[in-house]
Amino acid sequence: MRTVFFDCPTGASGNMILASLIDAGADKKKIGRELKRIPVSGWDIRLKQVIKQGVGGLHLEVKYREQPERNLSQLTALIKRAKFKPPAEKRIIEVFSLLARAEARVHRTTVDKIHFHEVGAIDSIIDIAGTMLALDDLGIDKIYCSPLNIGKGTVKCRHGILAVPAPATALLLKKAKIYQNELTGELVTPTGALLMTYLADSFGPMPAMSLETIGHGAGTMDLPVPNILRAMVGDMADTASGMEKMVLLETNIDDMNPQIYGHVMDLLFQAGAADVYFTPIQMKKNRPAVMLSALVSPPQEKKAVDIIMRETTTLGIRRMLIDRFVLPRKTIKVRTEYGIIEGKVAELPDGEKKFQPEYDACLSAAQKHKAPLRKIFSATMAAYEKSGK
Repeated sequence: MRTVFFDCPTGASGNMILASLIDAGADKKKIGRELKRIPVSGWDIRLKQVIKQGVGGLHLEVKYREQPERNLSQLTALIKRAKFKPPAEKRIIEVFSLLARAEARVHRTTVDKIHFHEVGAIDSIIDIAGTMLALDDLGIDKIYCSPLNIGKGTVKCRHGILAVPAPATALLLKKAKIYQNELTGELVTPTGALLMTYLADSFGPMPAMSLETIGHGAGTMDLPVPNILRAMVGDMADTASGMEKMVLLETNIDDMNPQIYGHVMDLLFQAGAADVYFTPIQMKKNRPAVMLSALVSPPQEKKAVDIIMRETTTLGIRRMLIDRFVLPRKTIKVRTEYGIIEGKVAELPDGEKKFQPEYDACLSAAQKHKAPLRKIFSATMAAYEKSGK
């Protein structure tokens, strides 16, 4: 399972996150082309290798002309006009919606009355959109993050001098693990808080994984320690035994509106569940019912339990710690007559490989070329066989 672990000893900012992913191997030219689809002119990305207290890293800066303030509907329209692929577009809009709700709560107003300042500027839009595109390019399935060093002291912003973390940033960090040490200043920016709390499946130590590449994103501030955020990319599965620990959550429900089940499934998958399924069962008093099952990794268990408890009528959930055998696999890109399409290659114990095209990538190609979905799948399989990968 393709995984990235963000190591953040000096906090996190949008430009550090994006720079770390590019340094880890995300295609900067492809990301740049995609970002140019955003209908805003007068900006440019500058990448530079720098040294921070003896450690090298990639520094990313967005140079831009002064921009107007934007509200959520304006930002949403801007992103939709860029016509990113549906998964990336959806996540970018969700990130800004998350910020709008936090800002509205801080200022005791409604979302439609919120105008973004720092995070509404084009540099933050680029950081957020670029990060989503970089994660897609690297084929990342799971995201983990170390506890965030938030810094201390004060920060000067649009509303004056505020304590670190600023009010909206503090709200965004409610679900993260945070700490302070001797480092001063705003180490976690609003954009950094937004991205990490939205993306991370959990905050804690690095999971067991086979490491493939490490990207170093350099911050702007000069600190007494290396101001570097590391993106550590690899495969979380135990490739030696093919086994990983999972948690199976189950609950029986006989009194819920059936229209709600699909919504619950969507929420669980968005929270990182490996699988969600429903089984028809017969319960006491001869009632037809549904057993909801969710397979999650241990770090995602609490989030999944919260969703099931909040969104369904259940009063309790069974929990089983299980072992799951998985094949080592990786995401690859195949060139077809319908464009570049992603898929996963798994390796069997005897060395034989099997390939499966990604459904979303095939669906996107089918819609773009107005071709039957089955033809896209067939063309992708044929292209893979021909490539010899």
